[in-house]
Amino acid sequence: MANIFLFSCFVYLILFFANDVEAVNEDIGIYELKMGDFSVKLTNYGATVISVILPDKNGKLDDIVLGFDSVDDYKNDTTYFGAIVGRVANRIGRAQFTLDGTDYKLVPNDGRNMLHGGLKGFSEVIWGVGSHDDNHVTFTYNSFDGEEGFPGDVAVSVTYMLVKTNKLAVKMRAMPLNKRTPVNLALHAYWNLGGHSSGDILSHTIQLLASEITPVDEELIPTGEIVAVKDTPYDFHKPREIGSMFTQLPDGYDINYVLDNVNSGHLKKVAVVQEGVSGRKLELWTNQPGVQFYTSNMLDNVKGKGGFVYAKYAGICLETQGFPDAVNHPRFPSQIVNPGDIYENIMIYRFTAH
Repeated sequence: MANIFLFSCFVYLILFFANDVEAVNEDIGIYELKMGDFSVKLTNYGATVISVILPDKNGKLDDIVLGFDSVDDYKNDTTYFGAIVGRVANRIGRAQFTLDGTDYKLVPNDGRNMLHGGLKGFSEVIWGVGSHDDNHVTFTYNSFDGEEGFPGDVAVSVTYMLVKTNKLAVKMRAMPLNKRTPVNLALHAYWNLGGHSSGDILSHTIQLLASEITPVDEELIPTGEIVAVKDTPYDFHKPREIGSMFTQLPDGYDINYVLDNVNSGHLKKVAVVQEGVSGRKLELWTNQPGVQFYTSNMLDNVKGKGGFVYAKYAGICLETQGFPDAVNHPRFPSQIVNPGDIYENIMIYRFTAH
């Protein structure tokens, strides 16, 4: 039976990456997707989004994601600019969990906790490059048993694709090969719709279609509660400026929102962000149960593209995901994936300007 299972996994891997893999190597490259005035640049180092360029309401082109000029700068990055993070995105309390009676000790990299996959998570590795053309590129990675303490081998891919009417689709997939293991991937892009060098995002308006959050302790680890946002500074069910209630917060937003009506697994609109001067609007769809809303509170004068210095609140992250520390909270949706099953995180961004 074991041999039959391993053979079936091998066959599935061929199908999993069929028509996507042309070559896998250790070279770091830059890949551009382009559709009219809409273009995206990516690198297979961390499967990272380097730039997203599109016009404002007057036709002026701007890059609306924070980042660096050189791929080498991403190798020394501690902000996770534009990267795919995993095997488990966000935080795992005390860098440990128990699965099927086995205690797993992970690699802590955020005090005593694990953040975004550990010291060398998916954002810090060179991904293989699959098929690519002007409209799409696929990156692949084989995560090994014991990597950063996680059990089992996992085949991972992420596809970026441009779709008509200024849409960017991102599909993250993973399949465990031989052990049950947690999987929770996320895209850690920092957005500023006024342009990456336009200053802070406090005047952006945002709507989050989420009625609850998972509150955290002083180490940003979820307490296990799920609480309503109504009549709190976390309530964005109706659009309002990001900075409108900052005086009631300790230091901006860095919290997981429990999204409304996504338990079916189908795509649903979960966020709308607008910037007044440029007229740009971002709409986000996902199949995930949560989204981390982060206002770059920890950015500390990071030198970015063109020498521009990114200060606190220079961008916003909207990371669709499973709930943080779900491996230690049975009430949260499970992130455990069985061998042969497929984990899939889909994000679709639609950009307009009026």
